[in-house]
Amino acid sequence: MRIFIALDIPKEIRDRLSEYAERMRPLGPEARWARIEGLHVTLKFIGEVSDARVQEVKAALAQVKTKPFEVEFKDVGFFPSHASGRVFWAGVHASEALRQLASNIEGALEKLGIPKEKRPYQPHLTLAKAGEGPGAKHRFNVLRQKLDPKAPPQFGTMTAKEFYLYRSEIMRGGARYTKLERYSLDL
Repeated sequence: MRIFIALDIPKEIRDRLSEYAERMRPLGPEARWARIEGLHVTLKFIGEVSDARVQEVKAALAQVKTKPFEVEFKDVGFFPSHASGRVFWAGVHASEALRQLASNIEGALEKLGIPKEKRPYQPHLTLAKAGEGPGAKHRFNVLRQKLDPKAPPQFGTMTAKEFYLYRSEIMRGGARYTKLERYSLDL
């Protein structure tokens, strides 16, 4: 089973992201645009594990405790850089509590032998990918030119009160995510 841990996003924020993505899609028609209903704030991607391992992960995550915190969704940009973007993203901004939650999850899972991430935690929502092949590096050119840096989009704020263990099933047309377990953020 392929699994990961993430924060869910409330419907009203998801709706604003969807409206924005629909306005931007014509500016990058050859890019692969994300299904907005599948967006989440990834805290840790684990990958393929056995059913027995899923039970160990569930038990380890039950030990992770922190207080609820605010998460703001605003701004957009490109990875790896504005000039050579391959990924178009929406920003996820929070206090140190979000990074601490991701770190606590990493620590709990490391005890099970699940390796820590090599890159620093950089929360974001992937709205579109340029893909591969001829012309990929130019797929966001029009979108980059049309973005107004003086008026970055605001999608809303939520209070993170819980996180989830998800199952990810790769299917034709994209992945399907199923919540396996809910973990409350309260001390």
